[in-house]
Amino acid sequence: MAISGLKPILDTGSFRRGQWRILLLVMFCYLFFYTGRQNFGFAARGMQDELHLSSTAIGLFNAMLLLGYGVGQAINGNLADMYGARRMVAIGAFASVALNWCVSLSQSFVVAVAAWGVNGLAQSTAWPAMNRALANWWPKHERGKAIGMYLLAAGFSSSLTFMLCILVIGNLDWRWVFRLPVSLLLIGGAVFFLFARDRPEDMGFAALPADTVDEPPPPSGETSFQRYAAVLRNRPFQLACLSIGCESVARYGLLSWVPIHFLGPDWRNNTAGLWVTMALPLGMAAGALTAGLAADRWFPNRRARVVLYYLGAAAVTSFLLAVVPTSNTMAGMILLAVTGFLVYGPQASYWALCPGLVGRERAGTATGLMDSVAYGFAALGQVVIGRAIDVSHTTTSAFVVIAIACLIGAVIILPVKK
Repeated sequence: MAISGLKPILDTGSFRRGQWRILLLVMFCYLFFYTGRQNFGFAARGMQDELHLSSTAIGLFNAMLLLGYGVGQAINGNLADMYGARRMVAIGAFASVALNWCVSLSQSFVVAVAAWGVNGLAQSTAWPAMNRALANWWPKHERGKAIGMYLLAAGFSSSLTFMLCILVIGNLDWRWVFRLPVSLLLIGGAVFFLFARDRPEDMGFAALPADTVDEPPPPSGETSFQRYAAVLRNRPFQLACLSIGCESVARYGLLSWVPIHFLGPDWRNNTAGLWVTMALPLGMAAGALTAGLAADRWFPNRRARVVLYYLGAAAVTSFLLAVVPTSNTMAGMILLAVTGFLVYGPQASYWALCPGLVGRERAGTATGLMDSVAYGFAALGQVVIGRAIDVSHTTTSAFVVIAIACLIGAVIILPVKK
């Protein structure tokens, strides 16, 4: 029965339009979010040359963003449960634009590292808040589709970021990589704040009924401490966090080091190498959507199986990237597309697991904690990959580390049944 004064959920094409409105606004805004953090790979070669940095230092620089992002997720997920997506996303978007400009204007590596780390905190406001908004609007049997579409926007955000950065670095100094692409995030943040609504109740509808396959709702008046404790005690959730940590080592290993690997030392003149890198985010975008739909159709209550299959295959293709020379352009593009597809595909299943394992009312907290673990692992992975390259004197070492991370992530998810 609907709450007095609110339209029933099933009343309606108007509710369906409300669902799609929120999903499309989430997708539109997140389409521009990666311009504020996945731009670094294209500036890395120029920064390395101008500031005389080692590969380990470059790995540390990107690790600071990922560390800030991970710490922010642990905080902002809970804040999203309390304050909703509109305010959280807008604050993070505007702050990220300002911090990217700070990095571009820095003459000191230490100042740039500090600003880039704080940028990670700003960027972390969006993901758990938007995931909570989708959990509020989309029921379990359609959650994989909704999150898959969300991830599709994230994949295209990577593609858009790569394309814009390629155009910038081909014509301007590396510092402009931190200035021009990210300006689109101002538009995305403003549109989301003006037109999105956090819950069906904010548009005059009753809340979604509880899903019987999800965890039961917590007692009313649950405190932040109780919410954190309930999520952290959940054993399957713990394993899923460790698995996505390994997946994130692979994902950000690819996003950060593929441009460096394919551009090579002659990065200013290697136009072909620039465009080869576009295959990676395009493959990621396709993987995000298809894996979410596949999980809804064939594994609605066994989403962990999707993670297992995709990461197991990604371990093989990642290793092949270490073997195939960069001069083989066609093979490189195919392998990048397939590896991006396989590494990013499990993301929809990870995020759909959050409300399924801990309940929709704790989805923001769970998403934030899971993403915090993911980016903590990713930050460590950046340093490990950078060190491996310094020791081996070849960027192919990055793909060996990525392959190992994929294999471990696939094994860890095995005990998760629900």
